[in-house]
Order: sequence, then C-alpha cells, then structure tokens
Amino acid sequence: MTISFSSRRRPVASVSTGAAILVLCLVLVSAGCKRPKRVTVETVEESPALASVIAMADPHAATQLLSGFYGVEQNSWRWTAGRFSVALRPPRTAAAHGALLQFKFTIPAIFISKLKSVSLSAYVAGTALAPENYTHAGEYVYTREVPANLMGGDVARIDFSLDKTIPPSASDQRELGLVATMVGLQAK
Repeated sequence: MTISFSSRRRPVASVSTGAAILVLCLVLVSAGCKRPKRVTVETVEESPALASVIAMADPHAATQLLSGFYGVEQNSWRWTAGRFSVALRPPRTAAAHGALLQFKFTIPAIFISKLKSVSLSAYVAGTALAPENYTHAGEYVYTREVPANLMGGDVARIDFSLDKTIPPSASDQRELGLVATMVGLQAK
C-alpha cells in the first residue's frame, strides 16, 4: 500500500495575510457588536413647578421667596424682614373652595423683651386677611382661610407685614422680624 502526500505547499505570505485578514475581521466585527456607551447630557431645565407648601430650608424654595427673607440659618429657618412675600401654587380645588394659609414661625424671646408685642398681617392678591397680635415668645402658626375668589390662576402671591421689627444694629445690619420655618396653602 502506498500513501502519497502532496508536495504542494501554500505560500507563507498568503497564510499570514489570510490570518491577518481573519483577525482584523474578528476585531472589527467584535467592535461593531459592542453597545454604545451611554452619554449623559446635562441640560438647563426650566425652573420646577411652584410648590404649595415650602420649608424655609429647602434650597429649591428660594425662588418662591420673593422678598424680605434672609439666608437659611442652622439648615432649618430664615429670618424675615418687616415685609416679606412668597409665591405659592394654589391647591387644585382652591379656585372653587378656597384654601387655608399657614405660616409657621417663632418669635424669639429677645424680640418680645425689646418690643413687647408684634402684629402679623397677610395679604393675598392685595386683599387683607385678619391680623394676629403676639405678646409672648414661642412657636406659632398663623392660619387664615383664603376665599376662593382670591385663588384663581397658577400663582398666589402672599404679602406679609409686621408692625414692629428689631432695627439694624452694629452687630447685625439686618432688620429682623420673625424666624420663619414654613409657609403654605392647604386645600380646604
């Protein structure tokens, strides 16, 4: 029995070239199969919708504090001036049923010791709500019903005023009113 082998040899260059092309194709195919990397693009968004209730320490609430509020202190409250204003979103049912305005604040002992009393007034759409007089230091919630006819629209501007404040001094150049912690409109 005779076994014969072919003496033909492939050229070395064609084997190397073929292997190189095969490797190149595998690399290109595998690169094409990879999922693209997710790209995160930060955009400038419109300001968030107005809130109905805001905490004074909330950094997003600052845009709703229109005037008369000082910076956040102790990560929880702000001093007010003698006149201060906020913009709040009325509750969904406010145009039909009215709303309840609540303003949480503290009257410091130093305030009462110097001024003896303070009266807080609020105005919604230019209409006065009943004022409240305070003669003792402590935590309070000023609560008033707001009639439905004042709650039309997407924004309710509430203006507050005090009859007395602690005037600026050498140690603090601000006019100081109340220590505010929260303000909001609740559905009735």
